[in-house]
Amino acid sequence: MLEIQSRQMQPDIVVLELTGRVTIGRDCQQLEWATERLVQQGRKKVIFDLTAVTNIDSTGIGIIVMSAAQMKKAGGELRVAGATAHVAEVLKMTNVDQIVALHPTTVSAATGF
Repeated sequence: MLEIQSRQMQPDIVVLELTGRVTIGRDCQQLEWATERLVQQGRKKVIFDLTAVTNIDSTGIGIIVMSAAQMKKAGGELRVAGATAHVAEVLKMTNVDQIVALHPTTVSAATGF
């Protein structure tokens, strides 16, 4: 199960707080749609807060990479914050950290956006 909460961090930064598992299934698709909606709304600075994410699989990784590409194509940027040790390890093993900047907190992710 994946829950997605959206919050405004600064006037121009949107944080999507993810809770649960970013794994294959309909829940993961919701994250893709949420990113699409933000792009359509002209949002250019988005942070995925993974603090409460317990697991991520190849589908979740694919959605993060695809979301980052979508944001970049729209002239924006996606950053990832708060990944637990396990999730961060998966993101680094799959070289996602080469595509999306990983930050320890949403505050550090927002810095210099």
